Amino acid sequence: MGLDLDYKNGQTPLDEDEKEGLLLKSITTLGELNEFEQQNIEKAVQWLRSKKIRAEEILSEKFVRELHRRMYAGVWKWAGEFRRTDKNIGTGKHYIGTELKQLFDDCLYWIEHHSFPVEEITIRFKHRLVQIHCFVNGNGRHSRLMSDFMMEKIFNLPVFTWGAANLVKHDNPRAAYLRALKKADAGDYTELIAFAKS
Repeated sequence: MGLDLDYKNGQTPLDEDEKEGLLLKSITTLGELNEFEQQNIEKAVQWLRSKKIRAEEILSEKFVRELHRRMYAGVWKWAGEFRRTDKNIGTGKHYIGTELKQLFDDCLYWIEHHSFPVEEITIRFKHRLVQIHCFVNGNGRHSRLMSDFMMEKIFNLPVFTWGAANLVKHDNPRAAYLRALKKADAGDYTELIAFAKS
């Protein structure tokens, strides 16, 4: 029996060989997968909270990869590895490192020059990170955790609440989140910022 994933709107399907990277072969449904991933993510949050780190360290390929690895290491063999296939979203697989470096440089500039309000800097970073789509899966959750960590560790502000909902489930908060992402795709971050704070 293989992994049966009932993809929701906005989720990136896994290729069959990517599904083979599942470490826990007893997982057969999306609900079970989400449960095990959430357990790992909670451990990653504990790790994040214990770290003292500078903005330059957070805004690095090493940190982005390490956070993803910690979020999914107990579930996926490819945790923390950049995707090796092109998807229906994201930059081409060969440009992930280059696009990330540009994002880090931009974000450090925004912070240094106060180019935007703090929340907008963080949301712009999150949005571009998910657009790059570094990993096979988990990019939305990873980018939200990155933005929360930036708020807490770089700006000394409370983390976002993201509608106080489980955005993996297919319901009204997820639909509102996806609508806000679409508006951000067009350069309007207002709704995504409001959702992150709700």
